[in-house]
Amino acid sequence: MSPQAQSTSMSPEPSQDSPKPPAGALDRFFRISERGSSLPRELRGGVATFFTMAYILVLNPIILASATDMNGVHLDSAQLVTATALTAGLTTLLMGVIGNVPIGLAAGLGVNTIVALQLAPRMTWPDAMGMVVLAGFAIMLLVATGLRERVMNAVPLGLRKAIAIGIGLFITLVGLVDAGFVSRIPDAAHTTVPLQLGTGGHLLGWPVLVFVLGLVLTLVLLIRKVPGAILISIAAMTVVAVVIQQVVHLDASAWGLTVPAWPGNPVAAPDFGLVGQVSLFGGFGKVGVLTGVLFVFTVLMSCFFDAMGTILGVADEAHLLDEKGDLPGINKILMVDGIATAAGGATSASANTCFVESTAGVGEGARTGFASLVTGALFLVALFLTPLATMVPAQAATPALVTVGFLILANSVTEIDWADYTIAIPAFLTIVMMPFTYSITNGLGIGFIAFCILRVAAGRGREVPVAMYAVAGVFLFYYLMPALGLL
Repeated sequence: MSPQAQSTSMSPEPSQDSPKPPAGALDRFFRISERGSSLPRELRGGVATFFTMAYILVLNPIILASATDMNGVHLDSAQLVTATALTAGLTTLLMGVIGNVPIGLAAGLGVNTIVALQLAPRMTWPDAMGMVVLAGFAIMLLVATGLRERVMNAVPLGLRKAIAIGIGLFITLVGLVDAGFVSRIPDAAHTTVPLQLGTGGHLLGWPVLVFVLGLVLTLVLLIRKVPGAILISIAAMTVVAVVIQQVVHLDASAWGLTVPAWPGNPVAAPDFGLVGQVSLFGGFGKVGVLTGVLFVFTVLMSCFFDAMGTILGVADEAHLLDEKGDLPGINKILMVDGIATAAGGATSASANTCFVESTAGVGEGARTGFASLVTGALFLVALFLTPLATMVPAQAATPALVTVGFLILANSVTEIDWADYTIAIPAFLTIVMMPFTYSITNGLGIGFIAFCILRVAAGRGREVPVAMYAVAGVFLFYYLMPALGLL
């Protein structure tokens, strides 16, 4: 490896030497030594992933509780916190045991917006969650028939690398925006520029300072190859944020969703009132069969391809792909993802899916499902310690997302054949559309459609797998549904 490559590949890689013999039953089951990892790395990775995902315990209840169903009913916020933590914990544990990959699952952003703003206003909350359960069943059926795996294996290596890079840029933008380092310019400003630095083009306020210091600390620790760099930074900057809040007494809105303050009582009893409140087919009676099927299809599309991009991106960063760019045992991983979608509907937490924030744990060296056990266990602990788990402000956690975004880009961008425009252009579109449209699904769809069109235009249509044509056709129909009056 060249010195330049050494300076840019910051995430711990599997050992290039012969794998160490398993140290015990736990090591053998999770293949920790075989993958060049260690128990401390897995522990650190699982904790890091949890803290970068913990915001969902606050954000998901806010999104769902802010909407009403056709009867004007709001979901209870406390019950939503319980549902979110419970489902995230159980599905992440399942991913660890069955999938043996360091991927955490929780209520998917984007899917919960579809449920809250498209489904619920047309039916009751149990009906809407029933649609989510049906989408999960459909995903599991696709996995059981092998169709979902064939679709994923049909994606060429260049597009897979583009997916990873797009996710890297996407989570970087998410981190910058959530930290307040980048913000949206209000429409009232009458400008065509959509984003700006900080507030009014300037970096102002203590919270942004916490983010900047956290990013600098993370990068310095990585360059110094300090074990646990990301987790150390998150913990250290949380302490700094708590001290700042105690001294300065900032308004809660300055920090965003989470105010860094030690809770008066860190323990809260979980409320399972929403678990099982589901009507599988009630929604079809409210909106009709065609519209109901399209609603299920919309949820399925979002979950199917968001998870696809995330799984490939995280697996690539964790060096789990084989020489062909495939992920061994992916069918088990996809089945768990389908189960998670249905489980999210069954608990009223909305569809659960794989989180790109898992790359924070990979950045700490996590390579196996043991890290997922740690993440899942912390989510279950959060059932009782939600006030404590959510005291980490975004400004302390998001430097990890920015840092990992760079690591993904550095490790993948040179592996795309930029000289072949039939793959380079779709790869480029995939990369830019994920952050620019704030959607992994859009990046996948536009990239897949462009790949099929350009290969046909170049007289290389026979090189495109049938599954790619099918997926591109589904995406095309998905984008045309509003114009056709079907959505």
